[in-house]
Amino acid sequence: MLEILRGIDVSLFYLINRGLQNIVFDVSMPVITDRYYFIILALMIYMASTYKKKALIPIVLTIISLALSDWAANILKHLIGRIRPCHVLESARILVGCTNSFSMPSNHAANSFAIILAVSYMSGKWVRWIALTVALLVGFSRVYVGVHYPSDVLAGALTGIAVSILVIKFYEWASVRYKFKPFNTALLISLLGLSLFRIYYITHGVIDLSPDEAHYWEWSRRLDLSYYSKGPMIAYLIALGTAIFGDNVFGIRIMAVVSSALSSIFLYLLGKKIFDERTGLAAAVLMQIIPLYSAYGVLFTIDSPFIFFWVLSLYLFYRAIEQKNSEAVGQQGRIQDAGYRMQDTKSKNHASCIMHHASPLLYWLLLGISIGLGLLTKYTMAFFYICALLFLLASKQHRRILLTKEPYISLALSLIIFSPVIIWNAAHDWVTLKHTAGQAHISGQWSVISEQWLKNFSEFLGSQIGIITPVLFFMIFYAIFRLQKSSRDSRPSFLFWFSIPIIVFFLLKSFQGKVQANWALPAYAAGFIAFPALFVSRWESIKKWVRWTVIASVLISLIITVIAHYPAIVNLPPKLDPTSRTRGWKELGVEVSRVSEGLSKKGPFFIFSDKYQVSSELAFYIKGQPVTYCVNLGRRMNQYDLWPGFNTLVNFNAVFVTIDNVQMPETVGTAFDRCEKRLLTVFSKDKKHKKLRDYSIFTCYNFKGMPQKGADSY
Repeated sequence: MLEILRGIDVSLFYLINRGLQNIVFDVSMPVITDRYYFIILALMIYMASTYKKKALIPIVLTIISLALSDWAANILKHLIGRIRPCHVLESARILVGCTNSFSMPSNHAANSFAIILAVSYMSGKWVRWIALTVALLVGFSRVYVGVHYPSDVLAGALTGIAVSILVIKFYEWASVRYKFKPFNTALLISLLGLSLFRIYYITHGVIDLSPDEAHYWEWSRRLDLSYYSKGPMIAYLIALGTAIFGDNVFGIRIMAVVSSALSSIFLYLLGKKIFDERTGLAAAVLMQIIPLYSAYGVLFTIDSPFIFFWVLSLYLFYRAIEQKNSEAVGQQGRIQDAGYRMQDTKSKNHASCIMHHASPLLYWLLLGISIGLGLLTKYTMAFFYICALLFLLASKQHRRILLTKEPYISLALSLIIFSPVIIWNAAHDWVTLKHTAGQAHISGQWSVISEQWLKNFSEFLGSQIGIITPVLFFMIFYAIFRLQKSSRDSRPSFLFWFSIPIIVFFLLKSFQGKVQANWALPAYAAGFIAFPALFVSRWESIKKWVRWTVIASVLISLIITVIAHYPAIVNLPPKLDPTSRTRGWKELGVEVSRVSEGLSKKGPFFIFSDKYQVSSELAFYIKGQPVTYCVNLGRRMNQYDLWPGFNTLVNFNAVFVTIDNVQMPETVGTAFDRCEKRLLTVFSKDKKHKKLRDYSIFTCYNFKGMPQKGADSY
């Protein structure tokens, strides 16, 4: 049956491609197939000039439908993998270029049919007929010019129509929902749009895996209780993503998209609970457009889930203390927490009363779980204990909570969840403690007379201003202090104690040694609520120049975030391009795969580097994703040193890869009979074709063993 359908498809192709051949079609069909976007654009311009404001919704729906249909068709193409007729049918007439992309479905057909319903939505019927005519001509042209089968066009048409229907139905649903829950609906639409964009950005391979992502993926292939430098949560989440979607970039990064969206949802709930829905919505959206936080919605490093667990813990802690206060005064009939009033609970039924009394402990238990999972993600989560303690001590309203059992139950539960890290370290000579002590410069001198203190301090402060953007950075902290000073209730105090102590600690820490820009990341979550609480919720009453300052601060952040995703917009040099570290690894993998295929014909071999970043990227991007190794030539310890090495692979051949144009290290060279070098220079894929970096690739023969060198530091 399938063969019969294929035969009909090919026959129809020849009928259109050759049987209907004429000079009019030979001239017009290539123009239609290549210029149909201009027809769609002209139609939208006409609608805008004729229907004016009424045309806005159809135009927006059309643009969204076009984008989603093109994306959906691309995904289906790669899943189906059908070869174009212009590559397999020798007698096909080819009137335009025949690309190497797959054939089914036709993107042209999907896009042109997607506009039929969207562009005619809320407009005249004749617009629909014009759109239908254009779509039919485009579909016909794709077969006539020889690049698609008729079934490709049919599949594309169905894809486009289905996407357009979904877009319109979602718009109608959201329009109704917005009338009753405007802020909630706005957040949902914003996060859905951002998440879809991020998935598109990830699946289209704009950037390769960063070295840290590749290294954490290596961890996920060897699941354990903990790892050398971090807890195991990042490995578990990557293992979950790749188990569902495969060992690919999307499988690794999908959890970044999920973590970012969930972070904003709980920040919205917290802002709504502390102040109002407008504040919550503004805080949630603000988190998404801050350059550094936005990056963690695409790149899946430990900070992506860490941000989520921190925000979740903030929300649960606030609910826990709120419920604890409610429990203490619930029998009074009126409950006061953070300036809010709740109705008497005596009228509730018995089941509701049980839930009311159970909820305080429930929130404390959930808080303990959240903090514990956060500790498994990043040890900076321990600051939550400190901030919570400082807040409770400083708040007369909540200080009595320290005399109850619930906080200590929560603490104990979090430590139980964190215990696998302790167990693992006890079996591995406490290497994580040694590494963390080294990274945090615990043995350094806390002296302001050090030559480096001013440089370290200014670099850290500058990095914070840079990752948040200057205007917004100062406005956030102005809002935190202003709210703290002008209010007597616990709401501003909550934001203050979960922000300022972290920033102050790392500012002081920078006097002692270098502090990384992302170490103070959790401090800003509370600030994202303080900023709209002071400015956005009082929008109608604040001065005009303040409004423009707020708008400017948000726009600056948004512009920088866009540039960070697409640095070619401003032609950043590689040294200033934040994405340069994530480019060029796929090309390296392709080249080493080619070298490996040739070497495999001469016997067994292994692949290694002197840098964990290179070893991890090679493990991911080399064909077949083999086991790779990392030799210690005088560096600090890393996770590869705790895994089995290659010293037992005597008489094997090998491929050694390192960064830059360098000679073979003597220690490595003497471990083989001979080594041959080749240089790979990787350039950017944009029009400027800028040099990214050099790689030295050595093919080595007959491994004789190598003296084991201990780590120079942790």
